[in-house]
Amino acid sequence: MSKSTDERGRIYLPKDVRERFGNQYRIVELPSHVALFPVDEDPLDGLRAAVGDAFEGADGDELKTEARERIAREIRNEADSRSQNREE
Repeated sequence: MSKSTDERGRIYLPKDVRERFGNQYRIVELPSHVALFPVDEDPLDGLRAAVGDAFEGADGDELKTEARERIAREIRNEADSRSQNREE
């Protein structure tokens, strides 16, 4: 399928594409092209559909909090590691 942008840079997707994939997309710039990836209205529902029952019964806020805590630990560990390497 080939589409052109209008004077404001907008791309209009055909109705059948919107009905199949939805109205929200993530634009990903790659070295040789641009790709559109559909975004679920509820990203957690999309994640649950992708990974099955791995998050069965988990609350979205709890998942976010846990993810943020893990990221913070990883950042602290990396910072500590870099600090130790500089001291050596």
